[in-house]
Amino acid sequence: MKEFLQDDIFFMQQALREAQKAFDEDEVPVGAIVVLNNKIISRGYNQTEKLNDSTAHAEMIALTSAYNYLGAKYLPEATLYVTVEPCLMCCGALYWSKLAKIVYGASDEKNGGLRFFTDKQGNILPEKWPFHPKTQLVKSVLADECAMLMKTFFQSKR
Repeated sequence: MKEFLQDDIFFMQQALREAQKAFDEDEVPVGAIVVLNNKIISRGYNQTEKLNDSTAHAEMIALTSAYNYLGAKYLPEATLYVTVEPCLMCCGALYWSKLAKIVYGASDEKNGGLRFFTDKQGNILPEKWPFHPKTQLVKSVLADECAMLMKTFFQSKR
């Protein structure tokens, strides 16, 4: 079993709370938060149905809120926690955010954007790194909990 930082676990739990809000509103349950200096500065959850906007992903909402909070267009000292692997669109937004660290929970084999940058074993190719060169990536924090929320949501749709 992988060992994770206690802070990463705590903040992923907070992102899961955001995902639960999406679930409760009948949205795909993905949640995200942005943390700076050990403080949550923004939150977001999927709102594509509510806003009738296919770009209203949790990451996009959390990033926009963080930019507004700081009055800045980059987040070089912040960390994004998101419950599910970012899609290709969100990977692009995360690249431009220049985040220090991205932490995600469950992998998304169908819609996850990282598959476009990996080899056959799933390792991200250094020459295809999709984020800012200084951005650190941490995968699978509370992956089971994050995946279970998604599975429960989609089972209820069938």
